[in-house]
Amino acid sequence: MMDITKSGTFALGDRSVARVGYGAMQLAGRGAFGPPKDREQALEVLREAVAAGVNHIDTSDFYGPHTTNQLIREALYPYPDELVIVTKVGAFRGEDGSWLPAQAPAELVRGVHDNLRNLGVDVLEVVNLRVIEGNGMAPAEGSIEERFSALAELQRQGLIRHLGLSNATATQVEEAQTIAPVVCVQNQYNLVHRADDALIDTLAEEGIAYVPFFPLGGFNRLQSETLSAEAGQHGVSPMQIALAWLLARSPNILLIPGTSSVAHLQENLAVSGLPLSQDLLGRIGQASQQDAS
Repeated sequence: MMDITKSGTFALGDRSVARVGYGAMQLAGRGAFGPPKDREQALEVLREAVAAGVNHIDTSDFYGPHTTNQLIREALYPYPDELVIVTKVGAFRGEDGSWLPAQAPAELVRGVHDNLRNLGVDVLEVVNLRVIEGNGMAPAEGSIEERFSALAELQRQGLIRHLGLSNATATQVEEAQTIAPVVCVQNQYNLVHRADDALIDTLAEEGIAYVPFFPLGGFNRLQSETLSAEAGQHGVSPMQIALAWLLARSPNILLIPGTSSVAHLQENLAVSGLPLSQDLLGRIGQASQQDAS
């Protein structure tokens, strides 16, 4: 039996979760829109993840929309006591699959209720506010007081246990903390994109989880070749090395690699026990930054 706790655990709110979790985004159709290509396989992936010890699943009701939450409910309900399901609000999908902002307080409230209904729960364990400013693709400054306060009110009503942020700047994290406690931040971060280095360290000192998405995003050809060469020499996949580097980066980093394949799921979860040296991971990290310059 695979032991995904070899890389340790970290606090997510008042719960302790294995540092390798699962992201449900890829369970929906292409582009996280529409139904899965193979519904039975999607259900099997979820069940296999929990059977392997995953107790942190990341989702959102705008994946599909509604698809991933309905699959999670069908596969796993009634949920194991140790399972922490984290969702996010702040967007919706157009009929053409486009990603559209839903940042008004009323839209956020509606998003929370959509998640409650489709997951089949009375209380959501963690809700992240997906911050959309500027072009919406990368973190950009702008006050989130009204938006985060709307979620904090739902927390006071007992519909949400813990709050987090996604696609947020350090300033927005600080602003949110004046309104309600923040238990996690979910931003893009990987071997190449390290703009959040200082934020990760600050959050680690405060006992707040950092959840990176796109762990292989943004690689150029030279970086990909470097990663692939090292992976080949050590008998692992490039994705496994990238995930292992993230685990080694800071103890507050929680991984949520996603897949719709059981075999790929097992490969991702195996990263906890890979015998990769700190020297190797250091070389990979240094080479990725040099190749980017």
